[in-house]
Amino acid sequence: MVEHQLKARGINDEKVLTAMAQIPRELFVPHEYRDSAYKDGPLPIGEGQTISQPYMVALMTQCLQLQGHEKVLEIGTGSGYQTAVLLSITPHVYSIERLPTLAQFAVDNLTALGYENVNIKIGDGSCGWPEEKPFDAIIVTAAALTIPEVLKDQLSDGGRLVIPVGPRYSQDLFKVTRRGNDFITEEITGCVFVPLIGRYGWKEEY
Repeated sequence: MVEHQLKARGINDEKVLTAMAQIPRELFVPHEYRDSAYKDGPLPIGEGQTISQPYMVALMTQCLQLQGHEKVLEIGTGSGYQTAVLLSITPHVYSIERLPTLAQFAVDNLTALGYENVNIKIGDGSCGWPEEKPFDAIIVTAAALTIPEVLKDQLSDGGRLVIPVGPRYSQDLFKVTRRGNDFITEEITGCVFVPLIGRYGWKEEY
């Protein structure tokens, strides 16, 4: 996976490559999908949600430019795989999951692998985690129609936000960097994510 799906496609952040080489991805998917855990694509994890394609996990994490000390907000904990990648780089990770069953699945997975001080709460990720702001990096693993201003507001000066934006079945991945009161937006690549449901995202019926 690391050689053919990540390095071969431009992932060169050694922290990201090391994390993804060490984390057993098969532990973060349901038993029936474990034989497919390292394939080049997303997999179902229940509740209509997915674990992202390995390359997309690596790309989004690389875009955060983590050095190891940053405070990171993850929106959409899912099964906890992306959380584990982040925790392998920095211990200061806060994660929000809308669905209680997935939040518990993630906690169980991360605890089983020895991750401590796992900060996961159940709630509306589209609102961010204002009580813990500012964040040096925010990663959103579900697609919004527009970039929520509330998330940009929770970035520290120099902080990075990585988020998929667009209609239901086709989005673009964006990186937003805060410079004081200015925000620099870069388009990274096309992608497809489940919808970000919440106050500043899609409504429940989607």
